[in-house]
Amino acid sequence: MAKNPKHRQSFRHEVLIIGGGAAGLSLALRLAHHARIAVIAKGPEDSGSTYYAQGGISAVLRSDDSFESHIADTLNAGADLCDEEAVRFTIEHGPENIQWLADLGVPFTADKYKNGTKSYHLTREGGHSHRRVIHAADATGKAMETTLHNHVTHYDNIEVFENHIAVDLITGTKLGLGHDRCIGAYVLNKEKDRVETFQARFVILASGGASKVYLYTSNPDGSTGDGIAMAWRAGCRVANMEFNQFHPTCLFHPEAKSFLLTEALRGEGGLLKLPNGERFMDRFDARGELAPRDIVARAIDYEMKRLGVECLYLDISHKSAAFIRSHFPTIYAKCLEYGIDITKQPVPVVPAAHYTCGGVMVDLHGRTDIERLYAIGETTFTGLHGANRMASNSLLECLVFAQAAAKDIISQLKEPHDWDDIKNWDESRVTNSDEEVVVSHNWEELRRFMWDYVGIVRTDNRLKRAKSRVDLLLSEIDEYYGNFRITNDLIELRNLAVVADLIIRCAMQRKESRGLHYTLDYPEIDTTKPPENTVLTPEINLGK
Repeated sequence: MAKNPKHRQSFRHEVLIIGGGAAGLSLALRLAHHARIAVIAKGPEDSGSTYYAQGGISAVLRSDDSFESHIADTLNAGADLCDEEAVRFTIEHGPENIQWLADLGVPFTADKYKNGTKSYHLTREGGHSHRRVIHAADATGKAMETTLHNHVTHYDNIEVFENHIAVDLITGTKLGLGHDRCIGAYVLNKEKDRVETFQARFVILASGGASKVYLYTSNPDGSTGDGIAMAWRAGCRVANMEFNQFHPTCLFHPEAKSFLLTEALRGEGGLLKLPNGERFMDRFDARGELAPRDIVARAIDYEMKRLGVECLYLDISHKSAAFIRSHFPTIYAKCLEYGIDITKQPVPVVPAAHYTCGGVMVDLHGRTDIERLYAIGETTFTGLHGANRMASNSLLECLVFAQAAAKDIISQLKEPHDWDDIKNWDESRVTNSDEEVVVSHNWEELRRFMWDYVGIVRTDNRLKRAKSRVDLLLSEIDEYYGNFRITNDLIELRNLAVVADLIIRCAMQRKESRGLHYTLDYPEIDTTKPPENTVLTPEINLGK
């Protein structure tokens, strides 16, 4: 991995990847022999969502499973809003991507060796009809991120810029260059406290989701929807932002912050219980604890409100202690830190925002509405997830679309290219802020009203209240942004406000309950018309 010179303020690469998680690093490795690459990462390798993914990656890896079964399960979970072509494309490319990771050395958990051949242990999670989730114990994301990062460091033509955050995309339209291509990004170097210019022939958004828009989330602090907001401001369409997945089971403890309890716990027999020890999921769905996440999250939310309690419980203590410690070592150790022995007692849990199912609209190559701008991973709307993402399809999507985008980019790299003249960031008309409290106050207000009004259960009145508040915040933030030097917190707040507005606008348009969007005013699916995705188009002229 090339060391990035600290004195430079402008950079040129053939490929600029914004995001250092599974999607971004997979793409970098697939392009490593073809281009000079810059990877922009907010922090070190353990700061992104990939690192904290516990469950695994879903793929058809056994003879008793099939593509058709995986496709059917995904379509069912997506509540008739999945794009079947995208679903089939993703699932049929699954096994080869798992093999690619295994060849890189990702330490997937083995089940047994038969005739000298390794067989991987597969778990079954909510919505899946078969065991098809390959994993590395209960820390799959950590194993995957670490392996990808270690490989990236061996390439001199890949520069990783840690502690950098993208501010905005640079397009020909914005600069009046007579074309509408994306040609780079302005990026804040957090260590040097300066904005640097990154120019590239191809720009890829791989910056993850936006669950930090909610007060309670399983995601790390960097999940602020940066790629979605930047693409929207540049002129890209977004879709289905109303579908925010709330993971049913995050550890409830005042010091735990956002520790996720993987779906695999329920897949291996974990039971959800009320404070009196009574099971309740069978009253909500015949699949019980293995129902899709939206159903489980709403059931927990309902029972908490009905009983007026702060949490419910997840119990796997009826399994042997040896089984629990071997299958869930990370969760076992983390819970022990908080005085909870999961081999002997149930774990207190609450739902929390977990995954953004909508995002920037892309095709099967990862291409957005803007030429030379791609998006992959949780930043995107590919059509795979529909109204609800099925467990462990997310890392699969990262891998498959990184592979697809790489092929498309490689096919264009030999074309002649003329570099545009880009001016560096201009801070001559702004000053340092002496009111940082404005940023922190707006950050807290935004996340709280999104949780209260645009959370697991919604109503028209709640959405109207949220819309009036986000409009005021957008105006305040825009004025603040125009007058003061930017900071990491201001960039993230600006992006979160844009994403919150997109979520609210999409939610207001959907006059039904479908998948992850549940409203008390329209509690049933609208059967009077064919199911439709919610597509928003920015009011910006792309010259098309």
